[in-house]
Amino acid sequence: MAKKFYVVWAGKQPGIYTDWASCKAQVDQFPGARYKSFPTQAEAEAAYGGGTSSKPTGKAPAKKRSNGQTVKTYSAKEVDALKADIKIFTDGGCEPNPGKAGSGLAVYFCGEVAELWYGLYNPNGTNNTAELNALHQAMLMASKQLDRGRSVAIFCDSKYSIQCITQWAAGWEKKGWKKPSGEIKNLELIQTMYALYQTIKGDIKILHVNGHVGVEGNELADRMSIVAVDKKSKTFQRYTDPLDVPAILALRNG
Repeated sequence: MAKKFYVVWAGKQPGIYTDWASCKAQVDQFPGARYKSFPTQAEAEAAYGGGTSSKPTGKAPAKKRSNGQTVKTYSAKEVDALKADIKIFTDGGCEPNPGKAGSGLAVYFCGEVAELWYGLYNPNGTNNTAELNALHQAMLMASKQLDRGRSVAIFCDSKYSIQCITQWAAGWEKKGWKKPSGEIKNLELIQTMYALYQTIKGDIKILHVNGHVGVEGNELADRMSIVAVDKKSKTFQRYTDPLDVPAILALRNG
């Protein structure tokens, strides 16, 4: 039997595994588990992190040495406890990766879901680009809410997107938007987002939550990203069906 490499995007311990037993241990009884097998290590690495250097070992990947730039992950309880007039949850979906991509948002006002948004369909997109697009739309919405005197927190399940805008972009800009290891993917979008971030960073929070761990807003944003893929909606538009949360959560996830 040919050797396979297993990517776990959402599981007990995301990573790349070299045998089914190790992969299965991560996804069994994990709500919303996301995983897929690949015939080669290179394909698995590209799918897991857009070119990540994680090496498959059959075990959870070792933690990288910290460079001082970390992102705290907020639990569902912490999300609920955080005080903000507006909470915006973002997600991007891609089937496969690269493949059909879309972005989604869930907007909460005073603790209640108020609006859902979806769109920016790309038939040849990537998960990272879809995640960045969703965060960009959330930042644009946040800017308008700030002008109305409201406090805003954005919750994103992509550490890549958060770190691109809040950490890495400053260094890339100082170096002429270059990095020693190669090209900066999604550069034009990142530059646009970073310019916007500079105008609002003192007034908003952009925080990380894990996907598919029971954070309702994240789950709703996830469903909207898949609605965007299913409807092939290139414009970013408001979801106009009734905001029946159980029914929306019953839609297929990404």
